[in-house]
Order: sequence, then C-alpha cells, then structure tokens
Amino acid sequence: MTDKMTGEKRQKEEESSDDDDFVGPSITDAAPMKKKKVLEYEKVFLENLPSGENYEKSFMHRDIVTHVAVSSTDFIITASQDGHIKFWKKLEVGVEFVKHFRAHLSSITQLAVNVTGSLLCTVSLDKAVKVFDIVNFDMINILQLGYVPACVSWIHRAGDPVPELAIAESQTTKIHIYDGKGSSTALKTLENIHMKPVSIIQYCPSHDIVISADEGGILEYWSGSSNDYEFPRNVKFESKVETDLYEFAKNKVVPVNMAVSPKNDVLATFGSDRKIRLFKILTGKLVCMIDESLQHYSEQQQNRQILPAMEFGKKMSVEKEISRLSSIKYNNLVYDESGNFLIYSSLLGIKFLNLKTEKVSRLLGQKEHIRPLAVALFQGRPKSFTGTALTAEMEASDNPALVDRGTDPTLVVAAYKKNRFYLFSCRSPRDLSSVDNDRDVFNEKPSKEDIISATEEKGAPRLYESATIHTSVGDIHLDLFPKECPKTVENFCVHARNGYYNGHVFHRVIKQFMIQTGDPLGTGTGGESIWGGEFEDEFSPKLRHDRPYTLSMANAGPNTNGSQFFITVCPTPWLDNKHTVYGRVVRGMEIVQNISNAKTHPKTDKPYDDITMVSITVRNPFTL
Repeated sequence: MTDKMTGEKRQKEEESSDDDDFVGPSITDAAPMKKKKVLEYEKVFLENLPSGENYEKSFMHRDIVTHVAVSSTDFIITASQDGHIKFWKKLEVGVEFVKHFRAHLSSITQLAVNVTGSLLCTVSLDKAVKVFDIVNFDMINILQLGYVPACVSWIHRAGDPVPELAIAESQTTKIHIYDGKGSSTALKTLENIHMKPVSIIQYCPSHDIVISADEGGILEYWSGSSNDYEFPRNVKFESKVETDLYEFAKNKVVPVNMAVSPKNDVLATFGSDRKIRLFKILTGKLVCMIDESLQHYSEQQQNRQILPAMEFGKKMSVEKEISRLSSIKYNNLVYDESGNFLIYSSLLGIKFLNLKTEKVSRLLGQKEHIRPLAVALFQGRPKSFTGTALTAEMEASDNPALVDRGTDPTLVVAAYKKNRFYLFSCRSPRDLSSVDNDRDVFNEKPSKEDIISATEEKGAPRLYESATIHTSVGDIHLDLFPKECPKTVENFCVHARNGYYNGHVFHRVIKQFMIQTGDPLGTGTGGESIWGGEFEDEFSPKLRHDRPYTLSMANAGPNTNGSQFFITVCPTPWLDNKHTVYGRVVRGMEIVQNISNAKTHPKTDKPYDDITMVSITVRNPFTL
C-alpha cells in the first residue's frame, strides 16, 4: 500500500516537474474562445415573417403615402400627405379596402394605434385631432387644439376606463393629456418635463412608463395616470447620470423614431444621425448600436463595393434628398411578435435585424425601384371566423370558404415620394418582366407618373422601327432594331409614347466620343425602365459599336439598363458586349455633332447651356 502511494506521489512530482520545465506561454493561458451568438430556432421565427424579395401588391392614394399602421384587430391604416386616411381589412390572403376618410385639411403629422388595436388617432398641421374606432372604421371624436401638434401617443393600458392621449406642442415644451373620447379640454398639462419642444413620445404599457424625447436629444421618463404623471417608481435608477440616456445629447442627435419591444423590456430608437440605439427600459443602459449612416455605407462601398458605382451614386443622391427634406422622420422601427427581430428601411432595402446575433437575417425590396420608409408588420392569423365555432361537419367539408390557409405574414411599406403602399408577403408576384403585371392596383385615378409604364391606349403597338428625337437644337432621325433587341426597343418606345423623355437634358457630353441623355434628374444617377426597375442586356453579333452615330443603352454594369441612352460620334469598339446597341442615326448627324461640340463643365461633362429633348416621335409599328 505504501509502495503504491509512493509511486503515485512520484508520478505527480514528475508531471509537476514537466510543467515547470516548459518555458514560454502555455496554451492554457489563452483566453477562452467566445461562443458565437446564435438565435435558437431562428429558422422557425423567419418562417413566420414575410420572405418575398419583391412586393406582391401595391395600392394607391391620391397623394404621397407617409404613414402606415397595423392594428391587433387585423386592420391596416394608411395615410397620405393630403390628410386622407384609408382603412383596409387583412384577409386570409391579401387585403380588402374598407373605408376612406378626408380626415384633415393639412398634412398628417403622426398617427397612433392604442394598445388594444381598437382606437386610432391622427394629428395634423390643421390643429385638429381625429379619433377613430378601428373595428367599426368610424370617426368617433374630434379635438380642436389651439396649437400645432408635434407628436401624439396613447398612454393607457388595456382595461383603463379613460383612453388617454398625450399630445406635444410643436413650438413649446408643453405636453397635454386628453381623454381620447372626451372634450377638447386637457385633463392635465405637463410643462416642466422638457426644456425644449418634444419630438417623439412612446408608451410602455406593462410598466406604465412614458418615454419622451425633445429636440435637444434629452430623453425623459414619466408615468401615466396611475402615478399621476410623476417619475416612475419601477425603474432601476434614480438619476439619468446612472444611465446612457444622455447618449443623444452628447452626440447632438435628435431621436426621430422609437419602438418598444413586445416584452416591454427594450427601447429601440432611430436618431437623426441614422444610428439605431437599443436601451434597456428599466435601467436606461445602452445595449446595442447599429450604424445606418451614409458615411458608414460610403466606407463599405469603398472597401468592398456593395453596389455598382452608378447604382450606389443614384441611391446616395436619394438619401441626401431624404435628409434635406426631413423625410427621414418617416423611417420607423418595428419589432416582430417574438421581439427577436427589428425591421426597418435602409438604403439597401428593408432589413430584418437579428437582435441576438446583431446581423441582418433577411433583406427585402433590394431589387425594387423604390426607397422604402415607413413599415408596419402584420403577423398571426386573420380572424375570419371570429365568434364562430366550426362544427365537425364544417371542418370535414370541401367548402373552400372554410379552408384554413394558415398565417399570412405581411409587411406594409410606404416609400419615398410614392403615392402607393406596398405589401411584402411570403408570395412573389407572378411575372415581374411583364409591363402588364397586375401587382400595381389602380384603385385611384392615375396621375401622369402612374401611367408612365402603360401605353396611351389599350392594345397600342409597343415596338417601332424608327423614331425621331426632337431636341432644342434640331431633329435626330433613328432606325431601331426591334427584332434583334425587342426589350430594349420596347422600353425606349413606350417611354417615348408616354412622354417620359420630354424635357430631359443631355447631361453628359464628351467631345469626339458621345452624347448621353434619358435621366429625369439630369445628373446621370436617375431613370428607370418601363417595368419600374432595371432590365437585362441584349447583345447581337450583328450590332456593334463599329461606326459613329450608334444608339446604345447607358448602364451601371451588366444587366442594369434603365432609361438612359447615348449616341456615339465615333467608332467605340471597346463598348461591344458592355452596352446594348439598338439603333442608328440615319439623318440629323450634324445635330449630334453640334451637341457633342457644346461647351461643358470640366468635372461633370454637362453642357453649360442646357440642351434638351423636347419629345420623341415613334413610327412604323413592328410585330414580332
């Protein structure tokens, strides 16, 4: 027994000696590898969210759609900048129009749906508040204000006897509390919460906490009526110094949108610097920040070219315009029902951000020719048989009206400068390539812009063999090649017939090379095809850039044709199989030469004196 113990001791000493003999860092000293963050059952969560890369349907308003909302009672509400509101009922598949209100005389500042999904209120520059019963789609109250409202939020819980509204004045620091079903007299006025006008109010019902932010970037916590609008007792800090709530003021940023997670534990904010910040509500601590700034995208583009150069430049110019016109305030944030994903619009499309991994799990609308802004999410199952119990006979029958089609997750989207709202579902439109695709529903009288991609009369020819460009300095006569490149010629001819090219300038002119036009923005970054996006190249061995006066499509890379085109003034063989040749100049060569010799800006190649296309006439219909 003693010999055995002695042997074990000797073995341990030898092992210890071996360890002591080792000189240098041991692998055991290395820091343990961090576990990769993984959202359990991510695939299941994503299956219950919209997955179609393209929108399935779109519906019209008479003016630009600015706000969208979804209620828990299966209604969709859309608002346009002319003060109109439309109610839509979510069906098992798609939506159905219910009612249209001319709610306000001025543009709508904000709309809000209460926690139970039964009440909607809208505020406008016309100093009025309209309250609607969503389930019965009826206006039930009007509050006349003596001031212009900046923002609004319902601040009551389910079951509260008084549905309270908090409305902030746009010119002062005051916040007024109203009974949503009562009179225009405020129940209470809060004057000392903020030092600057309030820009946004958000309510957290499970904790009865109201969070408001002002134009100085200061976030304040206060309670609802249960605690007489005082500082909440259930938060885990006594002073904001203990929190990260000064993050906005420190960076001179104003929160423009906020959203509370379904579990009421996290506040997501979107700032004027285009950064998303997530805070724990009870502690006020910053837990995550996502950079969606233009500088961030520019750096990404320089490092690994996330988009073709021309397409990126086009998108950046739109983003700068959105910032300049303060339209970024419509870029809201939405949680899914699980609280695992944050959904918002961005330069690249609509992102589904996995909050566990802090990575984008899904991107919708990237190929669409829209810049999405406001989003609202419908999840769950439409209540088609609310209050009706299905019998065994009904369940077993072949009646298609009783078939349970399951869930239909749908994302409702408003886009920049569009008088439509778009529905993204798990279904994709049948045929995106057809100009007659019925996914864009004309439920209102179309404007001139809406009929750009439609012909002047039903059944009119779409292909022609010749055309004349009437410019401000003379006519250019063309022969077209519809047989060799039918899609390119169709795009050109339909645009010409609809007057799309009328007034476009020759924005890029290079002497002894070419003249370029077809951009409605006049900068080289705009334009779209008759199908609303980009289309593929059509190369033919018979059609080359082997002579001057060749008509060809401008693009930003392979298969990115829109509406811009150019005419060469010399042979340009290096452009073969890069740009689609679809026509030749047969008369008016001197006009092309005169335009190419115009004095231009050395940096932009744009003529100092605008040369425009007055119109384009197409002749000699062609049938494939």
